[in-house]
Formats: sequence, C-alpha cells, structure tokens
Amino acid sequence: MRQMKQRGLIGLAVCLAVCVAMTVSVAQAEVKLPAIFSDNMVLQRGMAVPVWGWADAGETVTVSINDKLARAVADDNGKWFLKIDPMQVGGPYEMTVSGKNQIAFKNVMLGDVWVCSGQSNMQWTVSASANPEEEIKNADYPGIRLITVPRVSTAVPQDHFEGQWVACTPETIPNFSAVAYYFGRTRHNEFDKKVAIGLIHTSWGGSSCETWIPESVVEQYKDYEQIMQRRANHLKDNPNGGDNQQAGYLFNAMINPLLPYGIKGAIWYQGETNAGRAYQYRTLFPLMIQTWREVWGQGDFPFYFVQLANFNPDGDKVLGQSDWAELREAQTMTLNLRNTGQAVIIDIGDSKDIHPTNKQDVGKRLALLALRDDRMGSARQNPVSTGTNPNPLDNRGTGIPTSTGPMFRSMTIEGGKAILRFNFANGLKAKDGGAVTGFIIAGADRKFFVADAVINGNTVVISSPEVPKPVAVRYAWANDPACNLVNEADLPACPFRTDMWPGVTINSK
Repeated sequence: MRQMKQRGLIGLAVCLAVCVAMTVSVAQAEVKLPAIFSDNMVLQRGMAVPVWGWADAGETVTVSINDKLARAVADDNGKWFLKIDPMQVGGPYEMTVSGKNQIAFKNVMLGDVWVCSGQSNMQWTVSASANPEEEIKNADYPGIRLITVPRVSTAVPQDHFEGQWVACTPETIPNFSAVAYYFGRTRHNEFDKKVAIGLIHTSWGGSSCETWIPESVVEQYKDYEQIMQRRANHLKDNPNGGDNQQAGYLFNAMINPLLPYGIKGAIWYQGETNAGRAYQYRTLFPLMIQTWREVWGQGDFPFYFVQLANFNPDGDKVLGQSDWAELREAQTMTLNLRNTGQAVIIDIGDSKDIHPTNKQDVGKRLALLALRDDRMGSARQNPVSTGTNPNPLDNRGTGIPTSTGPMFRSMTIEGGKAILRFNFANGLKAKDGGAVTGFIIAGADRKFFVADAVINGNTVVISSPEVPKPVAVRYAWANDPACNLVNEADLPACPFRTDMWPGVTINSK
C-alpha cells in the first residue's frame, strides 16, 4: 500500500511538472512540432503513436501516415496532442501534419525506438572506442536511425531541443554513442533486419542519477534532503541552471522534451558519479526507472542497464571494502523491478581507464537481454542475487541464447567450506582456464581472506585455512577485482556477497 501511495505521488508530481512544461502561453502562427519529429524518424510499431505540437488556439490539426489519420484541436494555450492507431513494421512512409500550414516528414519508418542515456560511458563515441576506422567504414545501416539530444542543463522543464533524425552511415556514426550504436546494430542484425531501429541518445558525462529525476519527485523523500539542499545552494549562485549534478536539471532539458514519444524501452550506463553514495543508489536508481515509466505513460517498458566495469586498483585499500562494489550491488538489487536487465562487464573494463574502449561487447550484452525478453516474453523472471529464486532460467533447448552470467543463488556451510549455488550456471569455468579467482571469505569476526575456489559441477566450493568456520563469502568485491568465473557462454559471474554487514557508503547522502 505504501508503495502504491508513493507511486501515485510520483505520478501526480511529475504530471504537474510535465503539464507546466508543455504549456505554451503564446499562440503560434503556424503548426509546429518538437524536434523529436523530423525526416528519417522511427515511430514505435505496435502501439498508438503519440504526436503533439503547437498551433493557434482552437485550430484543428490533422496527422496522416500509411492510411492512418488522426485529428486534434489545439487548446487555449496552443497545445495539441493526438495518437495515431497502432501500425506494424514498415516504411519508408511520409507523415503529413496539416493545419493552417502543412509539414511533410519523409523517410519515416515503423520499428523499435530505444532511449539511450547515462553518463560518459554512454556518451563515449564510436570514434573514441575500439577499432574505430573499421567500425566507421562499415556503419552503413539505413534501417538504423539516430538522434542526439544536445547536452543542456536547466532548472525548469523544457519542451524542445535542437536536433534531427539521421540514417546511420559512415558520415553520421563517428560522434554517436558507441554503446547505443553497438546495441542497435546487434538488435538489427540478430533480431530482424526488417525492423528499423531508432536510437535516441541523451547522455552527459559525469552526470548524477538524481539529475535525471524530476526535482518534484526527489523532494518528496526525506532520504534525499541533502540532494535537494545541494540543488538549492547551487541555484543561489546559478539561477539559470548549467550543471549536470543537480536534481532534475537534465531531466528538464534532455528527457522532458522527449515525452511522450513512443518507445520500445531504454538502455542506461551510469553509476560512477554515485559510487560514493552507493547505499542511496539502492532507492534512487529504481525511483528514476519508475518515474520514467510513469511520465512516459507506456507501462513498465524494458529497461536494461550496464553494471560498473572494473577500474582503479589503487582504490582497493582494504580487502572486502569497496564503494564501487557496493554500487554494483545496488544495481543488481534493481533487478527486482519488472522488465529490467543488467549487463555485467566486470571482465572487460580497463583498470587504468574509467572509459574502457570495448563498447562492442557492452552493446552486445545489452542486446542479448532484449533478445531474451523478445523470445521469452512474460515467461521470463528476473534473476535475483539473494538466493530464493525458484527458477534458474536455464535456456538449454529453448533456442534462446544465454544472456546472463552466473548469478549467486544460495550458500550452505559444510565441513568448514562454503558451497555456492548459482543460476545460469551451465558450464561453470574459469575464463582463462586456470584457477578460479575473485573469492574472499570471512568468519564471524568479519575479517576477509583470499579464498580457494574449486568448481564442482554447477557449484563452487570456497575455503581458506585462515577461516575454519566461514560465515560469509564475497565475489569480485573490489573496485578492480581479479575475477574469472564464467558460464559456458563466457558471460561473467555477477559480483555478489552473502552477508549484509554494513558497507563503507551506508551513511553517505
């Protein structure tokens, strides 16, 4: 009941903010639409397509595409909104918007649209990632369409941005998000090439999670009082915004103008900025996802995110203590939300570079999650990290590729050894063929020691002579862990811990 009440408050607060942002006080002389509508756009197949814009108050606006037609009358503020009946995959079409003037959008496709957001690792471009020359040369995909929302920060909601859709070509791809592109390319090539893919890139390096949530939502929660105080202090000296850290700023300028464009789902790569407040991220990140779903009004659309990669060996000062590990844990806990998925990349980061250049595998792992959901549909259950999932989600015999590495399921203690069981555990092995690494073990005194790990079928047996009576095991629990457990699909085991002892970020706000 409390959760339902909170979700209702979220919806009310956000709807009020969006309504304010969508209000136009000055009547427009011509019919206009926001930049998210342009030549080369992809409209979401299989759903009633939202279309909106501005006109003179009382003016009738007609939108037509592919033998579908819808009308709306601009309200007293000159705002109009309508929905076109659902359409299936197809194109290219021309979409015509008519009022006192007429606008024709050309080369329009019906397919799947994905919002691609986060901080610098989502912003990271194809030209700055691995194998750029070859990747750019081969980026000739007329069925993939791209649009980038400029990096703008504002203290009040916006309803427009500067940009336009373009087809994916060697000329348009170099400065586009690498993760978004490789996700879209994998979807296009391995799912169905007849389905156009629309990628809306809206990210900003160094941005915090809270800046992507409306301030009207953040301010409802006592746990976020310090976030709101930082915002208030910033506004005193910067009344016009200009910051990518403060609550609501990037939502206002880089998400709100997209609402409620029809989408299939979202992919997300962020967390580094919030690592020092990892415990807070346990609630903040799910709140962001729930809020986006509320304001888009399209139900619990798929939301896939990237877990933090390995980085910064100098940050691992005490065995078993790591803010980045705690942030990864918070990300994994977010899988409790419906229709979410996590791409684990603990094996493909760069110890010395917070921006690992292998974005191809990141995009592919995100795409595997989407492919899994496309083929399994409602039969899929989210994996959990706390050991009670009754369904290990074994894909053998289904024709569905494994999309997730081993996920901790349960632990038992036998004869001074910890026996660990996993979901997605088919073919457990060390990635490099050597000894299994990355496990630490502790007794009741909470002092951790590097553990020996032996694979036994679909279990891993953990022990240490320093810990004759183990009570807790952790895996990959470091900023930059040396870990190598994978399954037969060579997907890495998700970092985890069996204990719930207080972490280093528990009091950070």
